[in-house]
Amino acid sequence: MRFADSAAETLALVPSPSRHRAPRSGTTATGNTTGTTTAITTVDALDLAFAGAPCEFVQADGTSRVMAVHRWRGKASPADLNLFVDRCHGPTLDVGCGPGRLTAAVTERGFYALGIDISTEAVRQTRARGAAAVRQDVFAGLPGAMAWQHVLLADGNIGLRGDPVHLLRRVVELLAADGTVLVEVARPGVGTVHEQVRLRVGDQISPPFSWATVGVDSIEAVAAEGGLELAGLHHDSGRHVATLRPTEGRP
Repeated sequence: MRFADSAAETLALVPSPSRHRAPRSGTTATGNTTGTTTAITTVDALDLAFAGAPCEFVQADGTSRVMAVHRWRGKASPADLNLFVDRCHGPTLDVGCGPGRLTAAVTERGFYALGIDISTEAVRQTRARGAAAVRQDVFAGLPGAMAWQHVLLADGNIGLRGDPVHLLRRVVELLAADGTVLVEVARPGVGTVHEQVRLRVGDQISPPFSWATVGVDSIEAVAAEGGLELAGLHHDSGRHVATLRPTEGRP
């Protein structure tokens, strides 16, 4: 899931199922009772966005970027195919699948793919494309006991829960010994950024949640902490994807 229309600057959003208590209706997410912005849960905001409502990703300093949902709802682009789909040759787990463009594209190649997302609308749309999907948090139990050949963290989903190392350690638990993790990262010079963000749909805004951004020049160090090593970097249309493999000697 992406935030902006520019392919070079887009990042993704798949927060964990909201653990925040939303402010009372009629208040802003910051508790300003004189404001006109009303509260909405993070999951409900995502459902509205995937259904086509304009949605903004709001940073702590108040700046915002528009989520490029119109592109996620389309078919996988040539860059999507080059960076992700062409590199999948076995069972594939698409974490934070959104409307399922990548899950569906891998499925169409004849490989089993499963999309997971916390948004009911995202799962519905993925299934409507003819692909498998479940509403699930990657940190919770997943259906079956499969060791995945490939795990996709597209559209900046490395930022999930604001802790990329913790996420990668979880992914390693799900990955086959010879599997790969395909991680979309931000442009060079970004480093690793941890922040509190919100979603805004119309006059509704979500509670803050933790998010992270990892740049292309930081992914190797982040991967090492997560039990993975950098096996390659790929670039297309201003986007950057790192291929990670389990560290040699992993149990």
